[in-house]
Amino acid sequence: MDTVRLSSKFQLVLPRRARERLALRAGMKFTVLEKGGIIFLVPERSMRNYRGIARGVKPRQLREKKDRF
Repeated sequence: MDTVRLSSKFQLVLPRRARERLALRAGMKFTVLEKGGIIFLVPERSMRNYRGIARGVKPRQLREKKDRF
């Protein structure tokens, strides 16, 4: 696990290993979510990337409402 430091300008540098694993590129946009004191950075992707993501999902496999964002 890597750690990062928040700069005086409130900037973070993502570690190279994480950038490569997630195929992140300079200029990408992220949605910032906060839940229970934890910050989530979710890369914004085109709708084409999400095509077929829910194929075969059964309602019983959905998370509890309290666990959703």
